[in-house]
Amino acid sequence: MKHHISQFRFWAIGLITVWLALFVFMPNVLVLITSVLTRDTVDTVALPFNVENYVRTLDILYLQVLLDSLGMSLLAMVVCLLIGYPFAMCIAQLPKRWQPILLFLVILPFWTNSLVRTYALQFILGNKGLINNLLLWVGVIEKPLQLLYTKFAVVLGLSYILLPFMVLPLFSALEKLDVRLLHAAKDLGAGAFHRFWRITVPLTSPGIVAGCLMVLLPAMGMFYISDLLGGKNLLLGNVIKTQFLNTRDWPFGSALSVLLIVLLGFMLWLYFRAAKFVSRQGGINDSDF
Repeated sequence: MKHHISQFRFWAIGLITVWLALFVFMPNVLVLITSVLTRDTVDTVALPFNVENYVRTLDILYLQVLLDSLGMSLLAMVVCLLIGYPFAMCIAQLPKRWQPILLFLVILPFWTNSLVRTYALQFILGNKGLINNLLLWVGVIEKPLQLLYTKFAVVLGLSYILLPFMVLPLFSALEKLDVRLLHAAKDLGAGAFHRFWRITVPLTSPGIVAGCLMVLLPAMGMFYISDLLGGKNLLLGNVIKTQFLNTRDWPFGSALSVLLIVLLGFMLWLYFRAAKFVSRQGGINDSDF
């Protein structure tokens, strides 16, 4: 029996390792190599190696796109956190028999293609969409509001698509929270806000960081959200897509992709730092109150 288990483990780990090497590690290595090559109109890329592509990322135009993209992604992350944290907390406090139903409802949107759901937002936010028609009918406005093709539309679209990625890690962290700590803090005289801020938030910080990580970086690369809802409000993913598909500047597009990977690595570092912080805390003492 042990032989079969070890053999299964060997093949399972081996297949996963091969899969990750072929479809995750190697493509990233190719992107890294391409980022230091030279653009060629015939063969797409060519020698010699150079760092000019990374120098171009410091151009004020691309830095502005990066800052705008980061700003919209951060806003979407904050919106998802403000909505997702109370929602995940409510799910975690419900009886066990209700939790799978609500989690199913959170995951249910994944059954519909995100591109289709983005098109649905166009009909809601358009000049003749649901929101403007409702406001005109109520008499709040006299002419349609320009909701579509704005930063607001991009942030709304990103929040709508990525909200489940925030809720799930938050629920996982909140479900593991030891409620006895909250009861002990209440007995020691801590109010509801102090219990939340000094116990719940620190002990669920890995879930918060993980949720923010799963929202922030995908948001910066979701070019189709900006294409359909943002107009001229570009995300970094739009620039990368343009470099690969339109201008055919693969080395520069690869350099921008590496920049996103570096940001991912930084966010992972923050996640591990948060996890270590919680493990060092060990418990809550009276002086926190």
